[in-house]
Parts: sequence; C-alpha cells; structure tokens
Amino acid sequence: MKIPSVLALSLATSLLFSSATWAADEAKPNTPNPALAVTLTTPQNAKWATQITASGTLAPWQEAVIASEISGLRITEVLVDVGDQVKKGQELVKLSQAAVLADVAQKQASLAEARANAERARRLKTTGALPAQQIDQYLTGEAVAQAALEAQQIRLNQTRVVAPDSGVIASRAATLGAVVQTGTELFRMVRQNKLEWKAEIAGSDVSQIQAGQSAELKLPSDETVTGEVRMIAPTLDPNTRNAIVYVSLPTDSPAKAGMFASGVIRTGSSQALTVPQAAVILRDGNHYVFTLGAENRVNQRLVKTGRTLQGQTEITDGLDATAQVVASGGGFLNDGDTVQVVTGAKP
Repeated sequence: MKIPSVLALSLATSLLFSSATWAADEAKPNTPNPALAVTLTTPQNAKWATQITASGTLAPWQEAVIASEISGLRITEVLVDVGDQVKKGQELVKLSQAAVLADVAQKQASLAEARANAERARRLKTTGALPAQQIDQYLTGEAVAQAALEAQQIRLNQTRVVAPDSGVIASRAATLGAVVQTGTELFRMVRQNKLEWKAEIAGSDVSQIQAGQSAELKLPSDETVTGEVRMIAPTLDPNTRNAIVYVSLPTDSPAKAGMFASGVIRTGSSQALTVPQAAVILRDGNHYVFTLGAENRVNQRLVKTGRTLQGQTEITDGLDATAQVVASGGGFLNDGDTVQVVTGAKP
C-alpha cells in the first residue's frame, strides 16, 4: 500500500512551509502601527498685551445730595423724577412762597422808613439840629434794614430748589405737600452722569497700574465697555490686602450704578511663545504638549501656560521655539506613541 508514503510526503511539505513562513516573519521588521495621523506646528513668538484681571462694582463718580436750605415751608410742586437728566441751575422743587413774600414786603417797608430817616439825618448833619448820636443811629438803621431785606430775598430764592450741577437724578425723597426742614434730602444726583468701575486687584499688582491705562470690562448683560484708569487707591484693604483701581467709564455706556463687572486692565505688552490652544492637553491638573521625536514617536512634555488669546496659548516654561508640536488630537495620544505625520495641511 502507498498510504504511508503519501502521509510522509504531506508531513514533509507542511514542515517545509512552516519553516519558510517562520523565516519570512523573522525577516519582517517590527514596525508598530501609527496611533494617529497628526499635523505639526512650531511655537511662534508674538507680542501680546499684558493685562491684570480685576472685578468690582460700578458706582457714581460723584453723587450730589440736593437738600432744602429753608425750614417750615411746604412743597408745592415736584418738577423732576428718578432717571431724569437735569442741567445745572434747573429748578427741581418749588416751595410755598406766601410767608416769605410777606416777610419781604415787611422788610421793604422797614427799609423805606430807615432810608427816609437816614436821608433826613444827612441833611441836618451840618446844621447841628440833631445830635451826632442820633444821626449815627439813623444811618446804622438804614444799613440794618438793607441787610434784613437782602436776607429775606435770599430766603425767597431758597423756595426754588435747583440742581447744583448737571447729571441724572438717582433717587427722590421729595413728596408733594411735605413740610421741609433745613437739610431735608430731596434728591440724590449722579454728577455729570459719570460712572466708574471700582476694580479690585491684588496688592502685588499695584505697581503695574498707572493713570491713563485702558481697561475693558464685561457687564452682566455680556456687553463690553472700555474705560480709562483715573486713579489708584492710596491704601490697601486691611482684610483682603487688595487695592481699588478707579476706572472712568464713558457717559453713553450701557453701564448702570450697582452692577458687578469683571474685566482686565491693560498694562503694556510683552513677548510670548505661543502654540495653538488645541495643542495643550490638561491631564491630572497639569498641562502637556506632545512633541515629535525619533522614528515618529511623540514625547509628552510638561509645560507651564500663561495667557490665552484668539485660539493661542502662551507657554512660559517647558518648551523651546524649535520643537515640533502636535497641533491637535493630543488627547488621544500617550507618551511614546508612533504617529503618522500629515504634511501640506494647516493645523
């Protein structure tokens, strides 16, 4: 029988094929498959504005308290309300004038009598018909009557309460029919309708702030307002060790007193080494970038970041300007992974 010969031939063929396959596998290089196709970029040097982050409330530049200067008179007319724009000298409240007008008329009559006596004394002064003491009393009486009339005229003017400056009425306490006393607050006004941002900054940043620097703040309505540093508080808060920077805002801005806003104060400019924001990976509370090494393997490098602007992130430490950085997709990579570099495309 020929069956054993066929089996032997088949076994020999199988052994020969296995040996050839094993030899081919040994000869094939051990090249791992790329983990990801990536594009590369190099860090760029750019001149970026330096700025300090701050937050604080919006308040009037100055407030004016408008109060009564006379007592015992009744409010007869209220001419303005909260939110009204007023001009310097504009009449805001009228007080009852009847009693004051009567006093003015009385003082005018007294002045007329005093003037007649003083004029008679002047004519008789050289004749000796009146004693010198009597003549002096008549002349003094004229001056006293004149002063008394002027005082009543001042009281008459005080029955018209006017704006001490231009601005906007912020609050109103004046009520029709109320009897006022001296010092009774009737209105509170934002002078010249000017607001300012009381920006709170760390005490360590005070030396970088100067009057005239530009500031940009974001309102709760997501609107942006640009202002100018007016002054820096001369002292720090003893509890927070922070300083207040007063930033003047334009009068036509949508800002309202009492708003809370955050923003930045621009203090100048400096050079920055930047990479695309997508190239920076956050892992375990640290920032990393991946750089290309030998044999298309990537290296995970710990870096320190600074400012972020228009899709670019500043690298302050851990990277040099000649490195080839993975522009995006680093979140899917690990240290030592092999990548396929895609050329001819922007990151």
